[in-house]
Amino acid sequence: MIGNKGIGKIPYGGDWNPEQWEESEWMKDLELLPKAGIDILTVNVFGWAGLQRDDDLWDFSKLDRVMEAATAKGYRICLATGTAAHPAWMARKHPDILRVDIDGRKRKFGARHNSCPSSPTYRAYSVRLAAKLAERYGHRENLVAWHVSNEYYEACWCDACEAGFRRWLERKYGAIENVNRAWNAAFWGHTFYSFEDVVLPSHLSEEWGANRTIFQGMSLDWRRYNSDNILETFKAERDALKAVTPDVPVTTNLMGLYPWLDYRAWAREMDFISWDNYPSPDDPWTVTALRHAAMRGLKDGMPFALMEQTPSVTNWQPYNALKRPGVMRLLSYQAVANGSDTVMFFQMRRSRGACEKFHGAVIDHCGHGDTRVFREVAELGKELRALGAKTLGTRTKARCAVMFDWDTWWALMLTAGPTVDLDYPAEIHRYWAAFARANVACDVVFADSNLDGYEIVAAPCAYLMKPGMAERFEAFTRRGGAFLTTVLSGLADESDLVTDTGYPGPLRTLLGVWVEETDALPLSRSNGIAVESGALAGTWETKTLFDVIHLEGAEAIGRWTAEFYAGTPALTRNRFGAGEAWYVGGVVEQALADRLVSELAAARGIAPPIEPVEGVEVTERAGDGRAYLFALNHGSQPAELTLRFPAVSLLDGASYDASPDSPAALRLAPHDVAILERRGP
Repeated sequence: MIGNKGIGKIPYGGDWNPEQWEESEWMKDLELLPKAGIDILTVNVFGWAGLQRDDDLWDFSKLDRVMEAATAKGYRICLATGTAAHPAWMARKHPDILRVDIDGRKRKFGARHNSCPSSPTYRAYSVRLAAKLAERYGHRENLVAWHVSNEYYEACWCDACEAGFRRWLERKYGAIENVNRAWNAAFWGHTFYSFEDVVLPSHLSEEWGANRTIFQGMSLDWRRYNSDNILETFKAERDALKAVTPDVPVTTNLMGLYPWLDYRAWAREMDFISWDNYPSPDDPWTVTALRHAAMRGLKDGMPFALMEQTPSVTNWQPYNALKRPGVMRLLSYQAVANGSDTVMFFQMRRSRGACEKFHGAVIDHCGHGDTRVFREVAELGKELRALGAKTLGTRTKARCAVMFDWDTWWALMLTAGPTVDLDYPAEIHRYWAAFARANVACDVVFADSNLDGYEIVAAPCAYLMKPGMAERFEAFTRRGGAFLTTVLSGLADESDLVTDTGYPGPLRTLLGVWVEETDALPLSRSNGIAVESGALAGTWETKTLFDVIHLEGAEAIGRWTAEFYAGTPALTRNRFGAGEAWYVGGVVEQALADRLVSELAAARGIAPPIEPVEGVEVTERAGDGRAYLFALNHGSQPAELTLRFPAVSLLDGASYDASPDSPAALRLAPHDVAILERRGP
């Protein structure tokens, strides 16, 4: 991990692209950036074109000078392999390197990630470059991490990828008859007689529009193969680096909940997780916090690296609002609060031309540090230097978890029906945000995660049941856990073949319900779930999907208020072993998710460290006898929190002599942050 390699503090820096500038400008940057506290630079992210000018024509002289200049000024280096964009000569001489799009059109040179992941040319040249970089720079003491490629994305539909898909299927299924069964290929006469009959699902075959397909099983397997195939290119470069520098950690920058790649599978091949955080200005704070938690969860709670964020403004959203004063600091600490051991930016200096010329940077086009953004970056740099290594390596300790699964996301996107309005990540967010808003620590887990140690596990829209998942949910609940799932759960197996044992399939016994039908209505129409008594009493708005539920051992906690199924169960609880399984039969309003989660936590004695205040995020990281509580005011108004434990503020030195019987007030200005070191239980 970057933060644990001799830096002694949270690494602070980001992408520096000196290849875009005359050499005379480099030293200006290197002299100015330390005034902002910058101590680490990511270099060579798109440097391939300058390093290799033909098959055997290499020129490392400029990168040598970059490395020497940065080293002389005391910077740590995160060195990228530069393979996210191949050189123009390569596309001219080796056209097999170019991708083919979903419409079957071969692309021309341009953009980035335009290289076919199956191309032997791309794989050979990218691995060769990685090896040369390792041999040339791997001995440097200030090299703290390798950064392979950059923001891998999307897919290629060329003949080589199609051939690779066939080989992947043969390894997975063995015989074509097994493929036919898994895909229900008898539908519309799609029986395959050999693997050679299989073509990629594209606009020329099975898919149409955005994530719509005739054959869900086929398109699902294609996305699995594509993720695996692109991962092979990362692994090939990683192995070339590791052969020379086995002790230098290797990563690549992920993109949060990105739909094309199964990051859980990628995490197994990465030394540490890094990712790029670019929230929209109107995203709730819980959306960004969820993405951080997901990145933390990819390696089962291991700290991650915030590899990129903008210090001021993005340039690719419809409306690119400036980060208001204090927001860059707030979002930086939010990353740390949720598990990051770095704070890094894209980029150090603004480009003068091309598509990112108006993307934010530490050094603006004016070329000096007399700007609001530079001053804010410098102030944060001072705080991080004073904070030192205190939080490095500490972890979030959660007793609650929400499950996310890329296969389920793909399957629900690809499925025709029951509604176009179901948003799987939004449903994950609904329940994860309920924990976060209650100040209850919550992890993001995955289909293969170990559930030991958790007391509450929510798996919203757990549509795709992989082998053993239902049994693991049952074991978790039987030993005393609270399991919660929702509409569309348990309907299909890992090939997206729908259960023929009644919905919710293998979850039917655990949940104690049979779902006979699922109604889908436009967003303009809603139904209500009425709960007559108890902590959930009230009528709660529900939209999009509505299950018609029969009880098979469960009890009805809430019932539908309208439509022909009015009065039938809508929210149920089933006692199972020492635990309980809850089923929510629709897409409910946030307030019901909040109330339900809070009651489940309270019943298990899971109390927040600080009582919730609207708009204020509270998290905790701990390790080696240390515990640090973060309080972040995402609101535009001052906030006051109540402390019931002794603590000292790491940012301003304030001391709070608080206890349960003698609480103290913690006041936060708008967009302000407090980091408290606990001095007691």
